[in-house]
Amino acid sequence: MAEQKTNVLRLLDQKKIPYETHAYPHDGEPVDGLTAAARIGRDPAVVFKTLAARGASRTCYVFVIPVGAELDLKKAARSVGEKSVAMLPLAELTAMTGYVRGGCSPIGMKKNYQTVVDQSAASLPTVIVSAGKIGLQIELRPEDLLALTRGSFDALTIEG
Repeated sequence: MAEQKTNVLRLLDQKKIPYETHAYPHDGEPVDGLTAAARIGRDPAVVFKTLAARGASRTCYVFVIPVGAELDLKKAARSVGEKSVAMLPLAELTAMTGYVRGGCSPIGMKKNYQTVVDQSAASLPTVIVSAGKIGLQIELRPEDLLALTRGSFDALTIEG
């Protein structure tokens, strides 16, 4: 059965960027990133979640971190030159990104928000992020992710 092409997959195809898809079973409800990683049989260190935040200036930002990690709001603010950042309220996620919780991809959002990817991705051969819908992930090279999002690498997570 051919999978439904999301905007993310269409964008990757259009730019001729190599990727691999990973589908996992779900009941239409979002699952946390660790569950998604387990369902596709991959190490959580290579599976990244997409977080939307708003700075003190009211500007919106996107942060991409490993699913098992927690965003350090101070580091996130510093990475985008803000005094502070706060997570975007869930009620505003779809309006800002065009995606739903559990299917939010850093690729192909409604607008091109400043995107920062956790530096742990820089040393990985590939990373896995949402393909833009619940139950579908894409694997691609971190440098391709940066090129698509016009992003940068920085330290973003709370040290465990």
